[in-house]
Amino acid sequence: MATIRKVLIANRGEIAVRVIRTCREHGIGTVAVFSEPDRTAPHVRLADEAYLIGPAPSAQSYLVQEKILEVAHRSGADAVHPGYGFLSENATFAQACADAGLIFIGPPPQAIKAMGDKTEARLLMEQAGVPMAPGTTDAIDDPDEAARIADEIGYPVLIKAAAGGGGKGMRIVEDPAEFARSFRAARSEAASAFGDGRVFIEKYIVQPRHIEFQILADQHGHCVHLFERECSVQRRHQKVIEEAPSSILTPEVRQKMGDAAVAAARACGYFNAGTVEFLVDKDLNFYFMEMNTRLQVEHPVTEGITGLDLVAEQLRVAEGEELGYTQEDLSIHGHAIECRVYAEDPLSGFLPDPGPLLRHAPPSGFGVRVDAGVEEGGEVLIHYDPMISKLITWGRTREEAIRRMERALDEYDIAGVQTTIPFCRFVMGHEAFRSGRFSTHFVQDHFEPSVLTPDDPAFDEAAAVAATLFRAQRRKPVPAVNGTDPTAAASRWALRRRL
Repeated sequence: MATIRKVLIANRGEIAVRVIRTCREHGIGTVAVFSEPDRTAPHVRLADEAYLIGPAPSAQSYLVQEKILEVAHRSGADAVHPGYGFLSENATFAQACADAGLIFIGPPPQAIKAMGDKTEARLLMEQAGVPMAPGTTDAIDDPDEAARIADEIGYPVLIKAAAGGGGKGMRIVEDPAEFARSFRAARSEAASAFGDGRVFIEKYIVQPRHIEFQILADQHGHCVHLFERECSVQRRHQKVIEEAPSSILTPEVRQKMGDAAVAAARACGYFNAGTVEFLVDKDLNFYFMEMNTRLQVEHPVTEGITGLDLVAEQLRVAEGEELGYTQEDLSIHGHAIECRVYAEDPLSGFLPDPGPLLRHAPPSGFGVRVDAGVEEGGEVLIHYDPMISKLITWGRTREEAIRRMERALDEYDIAGVQTTIPFCRFVMGHEAFRSGRFSTHFVQDHFEPSVLTPDDPAFDEAAAVAATLFRAQRRKPVPAVNGTDPTAAASRWALRRRL
């Protein structure tokens, strides 16, 4: 077995902070990388070492494999944790780490490659007996042939990019007359987003639930699932609120879906942490959607109900240890909910609202966890994902977790940018969410921006006065202490030379 002594985190923001904290608890050194505007970011200051890798655009910094590998060499790191996003599901990068003698804290390159191509993944799942929605196994290039297949499947159908995710290159088609236009648009968007215009077609599940299973596998052939997460509250096909467990699964369906998730992992020779995503219809029939070959944003809710530190488990697996437990050893304890706090304006269609974070006072208390990547006085940068933090609550029951989340959202104080906190508070109080009767269409079925707009003149006047006083206070000069700039961030290390 290998022993990891120093980890380079090839990422930024809250996930980099998350990995650094677990590494420190296990006596493992950490190396951060950062772009120019991230120079004083929390992940940079918390790491034992940090290296500048380029300007703000990720294509010139966080996505440049050669720079990441050079930092690993210079710092003496023996392992790389990719986090999520950026290079986390890049098979070429995983292989480059292996070729450089680095431990990649994630799955093997061949598994990333197989599950990253949606058509190849569908073929593997078909062979493994994992349920799938009716559709094509291979990509379709001919618009006329694609239209014929859509007619056979029956409308509505879903056109999906073969090489990507996140809602890009995806079109729902309900009318045959719209198919040709949607087919061209999906291919064009897929080519632009992923450099690969291939698409496939599958039956669109009406009013579906998005339920995923966390799996964990070691390098010795052992694989378990850590139960499910419900991720149905979304905007633009991207998650905003997640919970574990789902409010609708019966023990029998949970077992079937868990077995299917483990089968999916085994089919591609998977090890480390991963997530198998399913769509579930109103009759609890479930269909494979995709596999994410990395740690998920929403992993804290799984940690909440299992008591396992998933980053610590990733490190153990990467070192070659066995899991040390079986499926029978695992059980669900309580209920956990996560709200993603984005710098977005729900009143304007969830448009990003980057800018300085003038105030950031997160909630606390029993059963409340906040994973933040930006601090008060920092900035939500336009160049990257606008997430500020993840707010997680745990309760003995779903109702207790919801009530605790409501309290935490009410306590959360952010100024300087618009956030998704009001939307999350709306969801927590909505009857459809509380009853568990909702789908991935929650936003279009239940949310009207006007519900978040205060119509009380006294409220508007109080807000205006508070904003004026706050800005006036910010303008006051702050005296230096012992000649030190009081706005300078404290740091445990010296900045390294730029590559």
